[in-house]
Amino acid sequence: MATSERTIMAIKAYQNQAEQLVKDYLLADPFFPYTSILSGLFACKMIYDLTRLISTFYFKSYAGLTKIQRIEWNNRSMSTIHAFFIASLSLYFVFWSDLFSEHRLAGLVTFRSSPLSIFGLGVSVGYFLADIGMILWLYPSLGGIEYLLFTYMAKNLIMSNVVMKVIHHSLSTLAVTYAMMSGEGQLYTYMVLISEVTTPEINMRWYLDTAGMKKSRAYLINGIVIFLGWLVARVLLFIYIFYHVYLHYDQFGVKQMHIFGVFLVLTVPAVLGVMNLMWFGKIIKGLKKTLTKRQ
Repeated sequence: MATSERTIMAIKAYQNQAEQLVKDYLLADPFFPYTSILSGLFACKMIYDLTRLISTFYFKSYAGLTKIQRIEWNNRSMSTIHAFFIASLSLYFVFWSDLFSEHRLAGLVTFRSSPLSIFGLGVSVGYFLADIGMILWLYPSLGGIEYLLFTYMAKNLIMSNVVMKVIHHSLSTLAVTYAMMSGEGQLYTYMVLISEVTTPEINMRWYLDTAGMKKSRAYLINGIVIFLGWLVARVLLFIYIFYHVYLHYDQFGVKQMHIFGVFLVLTVPAVLGVMNLMWFGKIIKGLKKTLTKRQ
């Protein structure tokens, strides 16, 4: 009995030490951003492995995929889960939370942050790093020189989807990391991250195509959802972001941010906005092509 009590006390002592270690280091202010990034990386790894395990047993078509297709299958699952997480958090902060409310008297909006807002951005940084790492690590398995160079297609000089994805992730990582580490411009960072609501539909399109369901009704409905979602979350939203920055440039303290922060607030949404318009053009062409074939 005494031995049992000593064992219990020893376990509780170790538990208290572990909790104190987490509190003093992993969750301490100087380390918290890095902890959130590591959490994002760990979550990506866990989702990737779970997707591979579950798909092997419950999706018959998974076994018939090539090695590269299976990797992309798992990667898109990781992308979808991240999109649900960050889009939900972004909608909460922008529309429902008091953190960035104009009526809250707690300093300028562009300098506000919270542990939850920092954690959310850190998880996204972890995801973007994991995704970019996979693209570079698997080069050139997922494509050829188009990963790094511009390609001629349809007699016009345009960027391949992979190059655009690398640029998109690189800019997003830079902007999100700056907002997380400095605490500046988190409102606009979360506004831009709302656009991730379109990612699950894009991934679903790939899954349906890979499963041989390109002519199905589900594929058509998903295409219409992509069109509407992209129009709202990646075209109209970005127009609103610039309108919001212009309208509140003085009131929200945008001009009081560090010059690099102002540069990111103005430049990153502009570049991503142009890329979104390019992708939107492809979406319209694809939807028209699908509707024409059905007629």
